[in-house]
Amino acid sequence: MNCTKKFRGKAAFLAAYAAFGYACAAETAIPPNEGASTAAPGYSYGKPRELFFKHKDEKPVLVITAANYKEHAANLSPGEIEMFKTKPGYEMRVYPTHRDCVAPDWVTANTKANATEGKLDPTGNYLVSAKLPGTPFPQPKTGAEAMWNYLTHYRGIGYVYPKVVTAASPAPGKTAWIEPIEEPWTQYYPWGKKGVSTPQSANDTLYYIYYGYTQPTAFAGQGANQQYHFSDKVVETVYYFPGQRRVRRLPAYNYDTPQIGFENNYTQDDIYMFTGAIDRYNWKIVGHKDYYVPYNVFGMYRIDEPYHSVMKDDFINRANIRYELHTVLQVEGTVKPGMRNISEKRVLYLDEDSWNATSGEDYDGQGKLWKVREGFMLPVWELGSACDSPSFVNYNLSNGRYVHDGGITGQGKDIKWSAEANGDVIFTDDYYSSNALRNRSER
Repeated sequence: MNCTKKFRGKAAFLAAYAAFGYACAAETAIPPNEGASTAAPGYSYGKPRELFFKHKDEKPVLVITAANYKEHAANLSPGEIEMFKTKPGYEMRVYPTHRDCVAPDWVTANTKANATEGKLDPTGNYLVSAKLPGTPFPQPKTGAEAMWNYLTHYRGIGYVYPKVVTAASPAPGKTAWIEPIEEPWTQYYPWGKKGVSTPQSANDTLYYIYYGYTQPTAFAGQGANQQYHFSDKVVETVYYFPGQRRVRRLPAYNYDTPQIGFENNYTQDDIYMFTGAIDRYNWKIVGHKDYYVPYNVFGMYRIDEPYHSVMKDDFINRANIRYELHTVLQVEGTVKPGMRNISEKRVLYLDEDSWNATSGEDYDGQGKLWKVREGFMLPVWELGSACDSPSFVNYNLSNGRYVHDGGITGQGKDIKWSAEANGDVIFTDDYYSSNALRNRSER
């Protein structure tokens, strides 16, 4: 029996175990979707989410290390295998699989309608028709369609990190971290409200971002608004520079442009595993894989755990990351002839239930693996158990450093997702204007 076989019906799943005398442990098979994850009684926003996860007391059923990773290579991505080869002490703690990412019913209804509504433009790069929020292409036929499923996975109308750290680890042999704090970071999806929206009704806005740095001194006072689009319009960025006391437009702050202040360790399109326009790559679907991937990773959202008990110099504390066996769709992008990007090839592994990117890799111009990524997905109970990955990591194998973003570890305040605007100013277009940025920055 192949332990990684998927059983799409509960009866078949249980019958197979009975027939083989439970020869395969439950964690090594992928069960049917078990329905929406729900918080244990007593949960409310601000309380530690992990304490209300119904599987919080589970123990690892498998620990993969440098000594045994070859035995499990069939369920490891190339990036994970490389981490075992190059990072002494690296391990993966594997837990039972729980398929509990479920979108609200009205999102599911939009997804069903998109079987005929979802369309890309003639270039195959931009989304021109879909009922949102909902998966634009329930059965994607191209890599570009799969990427748009990822870019539009349901995250509510938006969310706010009241306090968040974006950090770059020290260079090997050094001790200095780059770890500015943003208070706050907000994100707004005009099409994410309950009902039916389209790219056109959302004014061509995929999403808005605002962030404002408060510390350390080198970053304090800087802030930015960004607007991403469904169409071929480039990302619009306005940035406040406190030394100049002015807001400047940064028309080239997109694609692989390095982010300000991170010593070329973090590019614009590294955000959320991959973000921005997909048009510089030819995307293809490679196929489905059964991989151990980060899932139900509540350990990366402990607001009271000291930051550097989790963020170690070489890699994130392995005890904080929960891995499960899931089916992912491997999507591969290769830079188009005549285009350029410092990542010649990108690979993303998309969760088949939620369209989050669980993990991925980047390859350089010589075809060498040089970045390994992980997204730390968890169910968002405020959104009916839709799953999201607001915290993520990019490991750079060439220089030995990593960037972790979306970090609320030790910051004392949780991320707040919203299904509806409810009159909140952060869920309005005006909040992301250059004038609004200036007013906030010059207070």
